[in-house]
Order: sequence, then structure tokens, then C-alpha cells
Amino acid sequence: MKLTNPFKKFFEKLKLADESGRNQNKSHIPFRLNFLFFIIFALFVILVTRLGYLQIVEGDKMKAEMKASTTITVKENAPRGVIYDAKGTALVNNTGNSAITFTRSNMMQSEDILELAIELNKLIDVPVDESLTTRDKKDYWLADLKNRKKAEERLSFKEKNLDNTNEYQKLVDKVKDSEIQLDEEQLKVATIFKRMNAASALSTVFVKNEGVTKEELAVVAEHASDLPGVSTGIDWDRSYNDDLDGSLKSILGTITTEKEGLPAEEADELLKKGYARNDRVGKSYLEKQYEEQLQGKKGEYKVTLNQNGNIEKQEEIKKGEKGSNIVLTINSDFQKKVEDILKKHYQGLVDSGVAKYSPGAYAVAVNPNTGEVLAMTGFTHDSSSKEIEENTLGTITSAFEPGSVVKAGTITAGYQTGAITGNDTLIDQPIKLSGTALKGSIYNKSLGTQIPVNTVKALEWSSNAYMMQIVLRMLGVQYQQNMTLPESASSKEMYDKLRNAFAEYGMGVKTQIDLPNESPGLINDQFGTDNAPGGGNLLDLSFGQYDTYTPMQLAQYAATVANGGTRIAPHVVKGIYGNNDSGGLGKLQQEITGKKLDQVNITAEQMGIIKQGFYQAVHGSDPYTTAKDLASAKLDPAAKTGTAETVVSVNGQAVNTINSNIVAYAPHDNPQIAISVMLPNLDEEHDDTNKAIAKDIINAFAETYGVQ
Repeated sequence: MKLTNPFKKFFEKLKLADESGRNQNKSHIPFRLNFLFFIIFALFVILVTRLGYLQIVEGDKMKAEMKASTTITVKENAPRGVIYDAKGTALVNNTGNSAITFTRSNMMQSEDILELAIELNKLIDVPVDESLTTRDKKDYWLADLKNRKKAEERLSFKEKNLDNTNEYQKLVDKVKDSEIQLDEEQLKVATIFKRMNAASALSTVFVKNEGVTKEELAVVAEHASDLPGVSTGIDWDRSYNDDLDGSLKSILGTITTEKEGLPAEEADELLKKGYARNDRVGKSYLEKQYEEQLQGKKGEYKVTLNQNGNIEKQEEIKKGEKGSNIVLTINSDFQKKVEDILKKHYQGLVDSGVAKYSPGAYAVAVNPNTGEVLAMTGFTHDSSSKEIEENTLGTITSAFEPGSVVKAGTITAGYQTGAITGNDTLIDQPIKLSGTALKGSIYNKSLGTQIPVNTVKALEWSSNAYMMQIVLRMLGVQYQQNMTLPESASSKEMYDKLRNAFAEYGMGVKTQIDLPNESPGLINDQFGTDNAPGGGNLLDLSFGQYDTYTPMQLAQYAATVANGGTRIAPHVVKGIYGNNDSGGLGKLQQEITGKKLDQVNITAEQMGIIKQGFYQAVHGSDPYTTAKDLASAKLDPAAKTGTAETVVSVNGQAVNTINSNIVAYAPHDNPQIAISVMLPNLDEEHDDTNKAIAKDIINAFAETYGVQ
């Protein structure tokens, strides 16, 4: 088709434009190439400069980083500190054992460990671990690559290709029982393999830590270059003094084994502090309470790895340090005497049938001026037999109704509320309220009998009526026979007034002793519920027959009265000590003193009246004086007895029992010891026994410490 003139002119212009563009592009090519070459040259200069900087300026730093990648620091446990009694006798020590150790490299596989275990078995004798499981034996069998290949061939097509989860478990399942019927030598190798394979990367475990001979140590050292990660070392076990009695041993507590490692509930916290999962730590009581002090400082080793990640050499860079030592407040000789005293008297009650339903017996002795625990012991009893067993920890975990020993607390509440002001006289008479049973003093239960008693005499005779009338005055009423208690008698406010006074002595609150698992006793504070305490219970509380307290709480109460009103936290550790050059008891690092917890909020004169009442309970001459038996003790004591009527269930039947308790301190004018004795749920009243126990403990204290 012939183009028209307009179209012809258009294409001619387009051709000219194209030719012009080509000429322009040609002129730009040299410039672009030059620019590109310049960029490449600049980058090259920057690269050379950077390499020079790294080599010259930061060369040392880079070398250090490269060295760090092949040199690793590992830590090794050190022995725990020793626990001594108050006179310096070691109660808990460490027995060092030679050991064969293994530190796993970060490249070592199970087949490498198996090969190492086979070689090590030729050099040392490791008894077969009787706890080897079927899984342990299968792990050992699969560590052999030939065996592993056999197991892999048994996998089905689906197991190989369709399901990749739990791959190793599938191999374990394919191992036949006949293939793990191991002979004696194989079982020994399997034992070594199990212990070594349990180590995580760059952690150290014991291959053998019992019965290691000098020959074994020598042969392992000789072949060290052929046994990557294997070395010789020292392990330790906790050992107890042969003369250590059961009651004191339970206070000391225990530690975990290497197999147990960190307790699950504390693992995260301990790991943050630098512990390893298999570290042995305090598991109970003193070992747990003072874990931070007793735990040794780990030794550090520099482990050098070769290019394959295997351990090439191991060098000590920081020697481990034995943990700090602790010294107790308890003299083991006195502790043993107190234990024997309580055991003798309580066994007599059990054998006679008087303690048939009694769950146990407890005694505590403390220094009232410092809070130092001088002795604490207890026994438990099963009603189906006449056997008794040690239960020292029951002194802080078991609580019982205390009876009249608490009356200093009631008098204190009376002083604090203005119900009484000094040595006030009230009328001791049986209290008969509307719709309730008669409540009175043990020596005065006949209606119409009226005996004037002052505060001192109320403590000396243990007047229940005096205490109940203090509560009535706190309620703003005067006693009248068959009266009805005001509604306020069931209020939390009134209970708090009484309980707060008790708490200032340590009753109903934790003593804050330096032992875990202490019980605060049992306090019913369910106000506003169907189980709420009533007005009658408030009167019962006033003479110790409602709330329950532990023997340690009553000992703290006795100490608070003894020292004039300061509540001090009891403690069984006297001080933290370092180690001397021979590893024995070194210099004092920290003195443990009893923390002041409270001050009884009454005047010195009022406290003096209470103390006079305790003194008269021992030294009074009236027929109703409650603790005369203590007057013949070697030291001049003061005391308060307590009897609580209780009920226990026996085969679904309610059985009436008696809690027979006492608190005391001596000498009364310069107290050095305060004690509590609790004999719960006896078949009949046995004040003579608790007083005999208290007297014997005071005499034993005088003999042991030379106090006159």
C-alpha cells in the first residue's frame, strides 16, 4: 500500500530521532564505565583499610575471641561447710572420696561416649548399677552405630518418611529384648555409659566416686591423653558424728543427692544463682535454711577443645573453696540430757496407759535474753502401741491447746484495755452464763463460793474466774449469774484485743525461728461465717482452751515474761565462720543474734506483777499454789502451769482427754533459761509429770553450764 505524504514525513522524522539517540548513547558509555571503575576502586580501598584496622588495631582482641571459642571455663563443686554444736564439736562433716570424673565436650556423640566407656572399663572397675533400666540398656545398645543401623532398617516406610516426630524413640522401640541380654562386662560398660551420657555439654559428672583405688587413679592419669574428658578428682559425702542423737540430727536436715539435684520447686531460682541441675543442695531444715552459707564456692577449670570440639586438656584456674561453717546455739550434751529426760517421763506415761491417746510429748529450752535455742526435742506416739519415736520437729510444727499457761497474756490485755490497772482484787467464783455450762477455777466449782484474789494470787492459783471477769470488764459489763453476754463478745474487735496481747508474747504468731516449716498454731478467725467463734469461746480463750500453740511459741512466751517483756526470735545458729588453713573452724564471719520482734505494751510495774505471780506459783505456801514441785530445783525458778480439757476421736467416739503443760524460767531474778513442756491428750491430769520434766531440765542446765 502506498503511503500518503503525511505518513512518509512522520517515519522519516522517527528514523532521524533514532539515529540521533544512538549517537548520544555512544558518547555516554566511557563515562559510565569510568564511574563504575571508580566505585569498585573505592570499595576495594575501604575493604583494605578495614582489614588493616582489624589486623593492626584490633588484632589482639580478635585473637582473644578466637581463643575463647576453643577455651571454655567449667566449674566443679566444692565441699559444704561443717556444722558444729555450741561447744565446737563437729556434728556434720564431709568425707572426701577420690573420684573419676568425665567432662563432656560439646561435639561428643553417644557413639563417642560408648567407645570411651569401653576403654575406661578396661582400666577401672565400676560395679554394675543395679538400677539400670531396660531403657538404659537400649540406649547403650543403640550407641553402637552397627546396632543403630539394624534398628533403622526395622523402621517401616511410613515410620521413615511420613512421621519424623520422636525419631529416637522409634529406634528404641525396635530394639529386641534378646539384644539387651547383657553379660557382666557389658553391664559394667553400660553403667559407665549411662553416667557419662547423662552429662550435658561441658558439664562434669562422676563416673566412679566410691571405692576408687590408688591404682585406678594412677592408670587413669597415665592414659589421660587417650581418654578425652576423663580425669581424676575428689567427691565428698555428708557424714554425721557417731555420737549424734536422733533429735539433733533431725534439726540439721538433709541434702539432695547428685541424682536428685535441684528440687523442682526451687530449680529456676537456684539456676539463676549459678547452680547446676545436678548440684547437691540443702533439702530440709538447717541444711536448707543456711544453704547459701554452707554451699561451697565452685572450682574453675580451663578446658581446651581441639578443632573437632573434643577436650584436649583441662587446667585448674581457680581452686574450689569449702563452704562456710555454722556453729549452733545447742550444746549437744545438754540436748541429749533433755531428750533423755523427756523420753523417760513420757515412756512412763505411755507404759502406764495414761498416754494411750496422746500423740506425743515436747520440750523446748531457750535463753530468754538472746533467743538462743538451748535444746528442743519431742516424741510421737501411735495409740495402737507403746512405742515412741523421735519427733523433735514437732516442737515447731505441732500445736495444742495450752491451758492456763497463757494467763499472763489475758492479764496483759486487761492492763492494755483498762479492765484492771495493777494488782487488782476480783472475786473468784464459778461463772454461770445463761444457757451455758458452768465455767470456773479447778479449785472452785461450787456456785455461791466467793474468794477474793488479786492478780498475783490469780496467777499463783491459776484462777479461771479471774481471767473471765477481765474479759467481761473488757466488754463493759460486770458478772451476774445467768447473765447473757453482749453481742460484742462475738466480734472480731474483742478477739483482736485479747489475741493481740497474746501475740506480743509470741502466741498465735510465728516465732520466726531460723528453721523452715514453722506453724503459727491454729487460730479461728472465720468471723461472719457459720464457723465463727462465739462469746463463750472468748471466755475459753482467756484461760487457754480455744486457740492452739506450738511448744516453741510457749517457750518464746516464757522467755518474754522472763526478760521483762521483749519478744526475741529464737535461733538455733549462733554464728557463721570461715575455714582455717587446715579446713577447720576459722574466723567469725557473721554473728547471729536474736531479732527483737515486739515489746509487751504494759508498764514495768505491771510486768513486775506478772513475774511475781509466776514466782509465787512455785514458792507460794497456799494449798492452791500450782507449781510447788519446782521449788526444790537447783536454780530458783518461776513458772506457770496449764491444763486444757480436750476431746479426741477414737473409732468415731469422742474421748475426753487432758493437755498437761508448763512454762518456766530460772533463776527467777536473773533468768538464763526459759522452757516449755507440752503433754497433750493424756487420759487424766498429770501436772506432776510436766513439773518433774521441767525440774529435771532446769537441774540438767545447771549441771551442764555450771549455773548456780
